[in-house]
Amino acid sequence: AVVSTQSTGTELQNNGSLFLHIVAVRNDGKINSLHPDYNDKDVVVLSKQWTRFKKRKVQAKTNLLTGESSTSQEGVIDGEVISYWHPNITISFLDDQRVWSTSQAIPPPFDKWVIIDPIEMQYKPILYINDYWELASDMFPVNSTVDALPLSITYSPISIFYFQIYEAQKMQKDWNKMLGVGEASEEENDIVKRTMMETNPVILGLTIVVSLIHTVFEFLAFKNDIQFWKSRQSLEGLSVRSILFNIFTQLIVVLYVLDNDTNTMVVISVCVGLCIEFWKITKVMDVSVDFANPWLGIIPRLSVQDKSSYAESPTKEYDRLAFKYLSWVLTPLLVGYAVYSLLYEEHRGWYSWTLNMCYGYLLMFGFIMMTPQLFINYKMKSVAHLPWRMLTYKALNTFIDDLFAFVIKMPTLYRLGCFRDDIIFFIYLYQRYVYREDPNRVNEFGTSGAHPDGVPVDAEVDGEGTGKLPEPKAVEDKKNE
Repeated sequence: AVVSTQSTGTELQNNGSLFLHIVAVRNDGKINSLHPDYNDKDVVVLSKQWTRFKKRKVQAKTNLLTGESSTSQEGVIDGEVISYWHPNITISFLDDQRVWSTSQAIPPPFDKWVIIDPIEMQYKPILYINDYWELASDMFPVNSTVDALPLSITYSPISIFYFQIYEAQKMQKDWNKMLGVGEASEEENDIVKRTMMETNPVILGLTIVVSLIHTVFEFLAFKNDIQFWKSRQSLEGLSVRSILFNIFTQLIVVLYVLDNDTNTMVVISVCVGLCIEFWKITKVMDVSVDFANPWLGIIPRLSVQDKSSYAESPTKEYDRLAFKYLSWVLTPLLVGYAVYSLLYEEHRGWYSWTLNMCYGYLLMFGFIMMTPQLFINYKMKSVAHLPWRMLTYKALNTFIDDLFAFVIKMPTLYRLGCFRDDIIFFIYLYQRYVYREDPNRVNEFGTSGAHPDGVPVDAEVDGEGTGKLPEPKAVEDKKNE
């Protein structure tokens, strides 16, 4: 590699353009076109504009009470189009040994590079600037404070295989622009490139395999969650208030990841989860449209009522008690965290503060909101009513998220949330261990594993609402009576 320095002038510092002109000559060729022995076939010239123009991204955060900011810069305008410079350039000659037929059209992407001389039936070597591995994070703005521009020049031959891959990527970008298809952000492209350049090939292959497994588990979790609630006939033992609160928390998560720079797959995952939570409302409550009593005489009124299997069971009372006790703990924590965030943290605005405050609070103390279901399990001494398949798939995904929380770019608070979910799942596992299933055990709903449709009338139920089927001799004695 050759390292050089390019001095900047006033024009370049004021959004000027700088072109690189690369000239390759045979060993015995002449580069000067005025030389009498100069031959155009001995010279290959390639020109490229090396200054890039793009919008500046400024995320200025201030303290909403004092107006002070630790990241603000004077004269910097968000969205301003300025010139950027990349300090690395890789020049390559294509290692092409094939013979092109003049009777057939040259296929893309070679048709833009192979120009055959119709007289001598030859074409010049392909001089190529390989900028595929350039990272957007290495680019820096060219302004009045920059007096010299560093440039590291690297020469490396390129094979036809890699040449086709790089050019295919450029063609795909051009097609996406023509069709108006959205592309991955520069930050996401940098993550992929950096991972491929800096990661061991074995670890990289393992990462791809585990990512595919994560996608499968996530799909299975969504599938089993929908299947469980779709076929659920009774809500006994399930916390309906937790489901309603999950809609609020999931909405906060979606708004938060959209307000921050987050991986696209994370955004898709949380949006699908929000849709499923909204769909659950129709399964845990009776939702209907009341046309007889419209709002303002025009808008139909939406009627939402508890299902009879929930309202007429002890579950509703346990659910109410759990949230009552939790409110005593969560309300002071919410107020305290909101005051702390407002006094000591910087935000882009009041909307950003609201999202960061709610999301940070949910991740720090939100695991407490998962305890109503644990409380109901404790009161009923049973976990048979839980969707264990869905919980298992989500737990496996959570463990995978723990491994990749610091690989995929995501907000810091979202990373902490992955470890929070592990704690709750281990508590569920402990309850499953303590409240072991007995197929002959009768719960307070009159069912058992051996008799899912209802225990015979002769079954005895103990004082706690749970019991066991009587022995065959006891049943015969009752029949004789």
